[in-house]
Amino acid sequence: MATFLYRIGRWAFRRRRLVGGLWLSVLVLAVAAAALAPAGEDEDLAMPGTESQKAFDLLDERFPQSNSQGAEARLVFRAPDGQRVTARQNKAAVEDALGSLDQGEQVASTTDPYTTGAVSEDGTIAYSTITYTADAVDLTASAKSALEDAASRARDAGLTAEIGGSALDAEEELGGTTEMIGVAVAAVVLVLALGSLVAAGLSLLTAFVGVAIAFGLVSALAVPLGLTSTVAILALMLGLAVGIDYALFITSRFRDERARGSGPEEAAGRAVGTAGSAVVFAGATVVIALVGLGVVGIPELTRMGMGGAGAVALAVLVALTLVPALFGFFGRRVLSRAVRKASPPADERSHPVLGAAGRPGLGTRWARFVLRRPVAVLMIAGLGLGAVALPALSLELGLPGDESKSVQTTQRRAYDLLSEGFGPGFNGPLTVVVDMSRSADSRATTDLVAKTVRAVDGVASVGDPVLNRTKDTAVLTAVPRTAPNSGATKDLVHAIRDAVPGVEADTGAGILVTGTTALNIDISEAMSDALVPYLSVVIGLAVLLLMVVFRSVLVPVKAALGFLLSVGAAFGVLVAVFQWGWAADLIGIEQTGPVMSLMPILIIGIVFGLAMDYEVFLLTRMREAYAHGASPGEAIVNGFRHSGRVVAAAAIIMISVFAGFIGMNSPTIQTMGVGLAAAVAFDAFVVRMAIAPAVLALLGHRAWWLPRILNRVLPNVDIEGEALSRQVPAAAGEPDAAVRRLPVGRD
Repeated sequence: MATFLYRIGRWAFRRRRLVGGLWLSVLVLAVAAAALAPAGEDEDLAMPGTESQKAFDLLDERFPQSNSQGAEARLVFRAPDGQRVTARQNKAAVEDALGSLDQGEQVASTTDPYTTGAVSEDGTIAYSTITYTADAVDLTASAKSALEDAASRARDAGLTAEIGGSALDAEEELGGTTEMIGVAVAAVVLVLALGSLVAAGLSLLTAFVGVAIAFGLVSALAVPLGLTSTVAILALMLGLAVGIDYALFITSRFRDERARGSGPEEAAGRAVGTAGSAVVFAGATVVIALVGLGVVGIPELTRMGMGGAGAVALAVLVALTLVPALFGFFGRRVLSRAVRKASPPADERSHPVLGAAGRPGLGTRWARFVLRRPVAVLMIAGLGLGAVALPALSLELGLPGDESKSVQTTQRRAYDLLSEGFGPGFNGPLTVVVDMSRSADSRATTDLVAKTVRAVDGVASVGDPVLNRTKDTAVLTAVPRTAPNSGATKDLVHAIRDAVPGVEADTGAGILVTGTTALNIDISEAMSDALVPYLSVVIGLAVLLLMVVFRSVLVPVKAALGFLLSVGAAFGVLVAVFQWGWAADLIGIEQTGPVMSLMPILIIGIVFGLAMDYEVFLLTRMREAYAHGASPGEAIVNGFRHSGRVVAAAAIIMISVFAGFIGMNSPTIQTMGVGLAAAVAFDAFVVRMAIAPAVLALLGHRAWWLPRILNRVLPNVDIEGEALSRQVPAAAGEPDAAVRRLPVGRD
């Protein structure tokens, strides 16, 4: 593989105008396709095979008209203190506000709270349901403005008025302040790590090209493939993070090769052949882990995995082709100014690990420190991560609703008003679907179902059954006494499902419990059940891939256990922040609750690939040195000497990019940002920088042991570029005279 990539690197360098033109053309086409494509819709989560999803499918079949409605809004009114919403002047204000919506643009219907019974028992709160002819993403600005104006009319009359429902839902907009801060931090780290504005700009430019193409493709395919804004944001987040890192790794290796005397084209080929091999492997692990999310069975999770995998694959292709092409365009400006101006003694070329002052760099000093105290480092790092991971034992999964939004939003205030006026369960009603196609008496069946559900402890009320036109299906609404995300509501769903089998046996009806709350519960339980199997598959894959790469049994086992530690610590952070509320105010989390159900598996898939990035880039140099006769300790020092600084910079960049998304208003993106930033920090700086070298130091030669039978069976992917060293002379190319004398900066 190294030889093949070496040829790609040299070809891209020579044909840089062709390569640059091709990528520019792809970028223009992707942007144009995104601009011309219709906007996608944010669909509700679905979990095929669950009881709640079967009920939704049955409703789509038996109630086609009611399930084809568009967006819905709830306009909630509260009377001033000491007054009732039914008072004459308040009633007139409510009717005036609702009257302004009648016959409005895209409005299908509005309900009168005084005739539908939508007034609280104490008479202080009422609500009206407004349905639209279009989905939320298709509502015009004037339709939304009319809804907000109606609320303003009520407020002007002295009422409190808030808006809930899906009508005001909008796709997340990118380009906020926190995202820009994350990119700015990444730029600063690149400049400090590379010592060159040109080299830093090159890494950012190539990452932006890959991200722009990925984002354009996701936007263009949003409608035909059902891709949501969350898929686009994940593609942006991952593509930007790995794109910068992959460009940094190859750029750093190119500069090393130039400092060793290779000519520009030769250095580009060697950089792609060596660091590019690690990029391919690291990118492949991320892609495999993300594509593997499809086995969980949630369409939205599958789409997120595919979108993220596509962005990572594009980042790999850009790094292997556009990055070496830009080396040709920028020439020696990719090198730092200090290196370009330096003229060290000729004999310093034989000591590339030393800087101008002959002192070892920080990476070398840290590696030697770990070698002197491996047990202490291992104990402190391992126990520290274990302590951070402890909150993960209390992990609860759920799906966020309006209750998780900021109290500054009208949706959250509407949610609170409805909970106050009609009970906490009003915002999460359960829908009981009765299939009576095999029942002899539909009336008796619905009466028995209503009586049975009403008798279950925890049910506040059960509405009258609504039958379809053919009278073979009925729908009943059961309101819990507890909030949608509470454990009591989860128990209630199971209690109702346990209570209806007897009714099914007596009547021949099929009874299913669904609704948003029930579906969220089913998805959360499915995620919990799938977590351990998926983690087992990922760990098994990690061990197998690393065994192939490093020709070792114990190194992959060590890497897998370290991955578990970093993921466990990341889950601990999620529980502490989003469930327990620790430091929640710092990131704008005003309501604690369960961790979003999709996050654990999604984070496992993403972090698995990213963890392999750092494992590969650090251990490749260690394995290379050991294979050439270095002692185990010398191999560890060699790995940190050449890769420690670059890996640290790459980790800081990735953490900055992920943390930049924490400021978004979406609970999904906030959770993802916190979880991924924490996981990368733990994995890069604790697991790979501390635990890994400590374990390798304790194992010694045993770390690189591989049974003979496995050595014969496993393929040799040559990620260290040994075949490249044998086939290509070290001094191939025509190095610049000035470059022959360049020193290598300290790590």
